[in-house]
Amino acid sequence: MLQEIDNQVFELTFNEIKSLVINSRKKLYTTVNTEMLNLYWNIGKIIMTIQKGDERATYGEAVLEKLSLKLTKEFGKGFSSRNLRTMRKFYLTYPIWTTVSSKLSWSHYLEILKINDNDKRNFYLHEAINSMWSVRELQRQICSLLYERLKLSKDKEKVLELANKGHIINKLEDLVKDPFILEFLDIKENTIYLESDLEKNILKHLKEFLLELGRGFMFVGSQVRITIEEDHFYPDLVFYNRIMKCFVIIDLKTAKITPQDIGQMQLYVNYYDRVIKEDDENSTIGILLSTDKNKTVVKYTLPKDNKTIFASQYRLNFPTEEQLIEIIEEEKKNLNLIEKS
Repeated sequence: MLQEIDNQVFELTFNEIKSLVINSRKKLYTTVNTEMLNLYWNIGKIIMTIQKGDERATYGEAVLEKLSLKLTKEFGKGFSSRNLRTMRKFYLTYPIWTTVSSKLSWSHYLEILKINDNDKRNFYLHEAINSMWSVRELQRQICSLLYERLKLSKDKEKVLELANKGHIINKLEDLVKDPFILEFLDIKENTIYLESDLEKNILKHLKEFLLELGRGFMFVGSQVRITIEEDHFYPDLVFYNRIMKCFVIIDLKTAKITPQDIGQMQLYVNYYDRVIKEDDENSTIGILLSTDKNKTVVKYTLPKDNKTIFASQYRLNFPTEEQLIEIIEEEKKNLNLIEKS
């Protein structure tokens, strides 16, 4: 009995020290990171002072090269002329020190500074902070054209909100992207694969898929059984979003969406709303994720006031901005044709 008590005391002591070490390291990292950002910002400021505020001054470039040689000799790597130019750009982009966030590392800022468009740059700055992206995750979201995907589907007011605040989730449809980019899957474009292959790949790359879904998503399960009387149904993927406090059911399709697919999703959503969700939770949403949304069929199968079932396209590679615009323009044309019919 005495040994058991000693073990408990030992574990408590260990966990207390462990907590102290972890918290201390976090504080140390924050302090070091802030000092590094402050150093590079001030170096950029000094360079611009030498150039008298003119980034293009030829004498400024000469000074930059000379500074690089002398600083490298004195302190070693990290002060190449290229790095000094980046520090200068860092200061020019954020001339007020209080606008620099210590929640992001210098490596984050290196990626953000590559973006020339001010609104787009601000969006990724806010999203990296809000979603606590690693540098790799930030790089991936930039490559997947997240800003462009969200921007092209929103009105002017919402586009401005993207730049000033990041992606704000206020309503259920804000959880849905179109298209979804699934370049991380082990499936190549123009190859034959089954829906089960798609599901297995997503489960294998669940961390990446959650990143693509966005902020607040938690995985509940795959093929989660629904039993109605003696019949069993198995939604492909079930998630929960803690921001909107709702279940999100995703069914995967490798062909055009059919009325039967929509009807089945309606069953899933109704079941979760009536049996699974709590009174203080929002309505369940369903996403039919397919290579072809078949928008016309979706429109005529669902009621006009539908706000819970969505059809989205997925792509297995990174689109170019031109390809993304083509997708959106084609979508707009289809919507116009549907509305006129």
